Amino acid sequence: MSKPHQPQPAKLVSGLLFRDFEIRNRVLEALSDQFGPLDFLSEAQPFTYTTYYDREMGEGLHRQLCSFAELARPETLADIKLFTNRLESRFLLDGKRQVNIDPGLLSEERLVLATGKNYIHRIYLRDGIFADLTLIYQEGGYQPLPWTYPDYRDARLHFFLIGLRHKLIFQRRGRLPRHAA
Repeated sequence: MSKPHQPQPAKLVSGLLFRDFEIRNRVLEALSDQFGPLDFLSEAQPFTYTTYYDREMGEGLHRQLCSFAELARPETLADIKLFTNRLESRFLLDGKRQVNIDPGLLSEERLVLATGKNYIHRIYLRDGIFADLTLIYQEGGYQPLPWTYPDYRDARLHFFLIGLRHKLIFQRRGRLPRHAA
């Protein structure tokens, strides 16, 4: 029989999709006010993986990844997504989003994103929020799954996530991970 235990806290990460850098700055400020200071912000990259968001958000989108210094309890993922949904709503223009915020929890084993959309591999959490198993850690890196979004398959993103995984291990254990971690 398995004995239930509390899961370890995870690294709160968020993917941002935006056109306007001023709105991005205001969103990062609001996220920091809610979740604590950032400890990582990738360079903004042109978002060229799909045109799915162009109708709502326009062309010339950028993707950026951030993470937060404070670790998050896994059971708070739905609360985090509900907050980011409200934040997206604060920046609506003519009923259209100006920013898309994809919060997730990075652990040593996986990256789980929060979403409001159901699908075969998503597990319902509560209040209309699902957990999307996006990447799993195997063979020294985060590996995509058949349903992983194209931008989360990108090798540059995986490079950042490995660095954040090492930071997570250090935060949890108070020591640097071994090379094979």
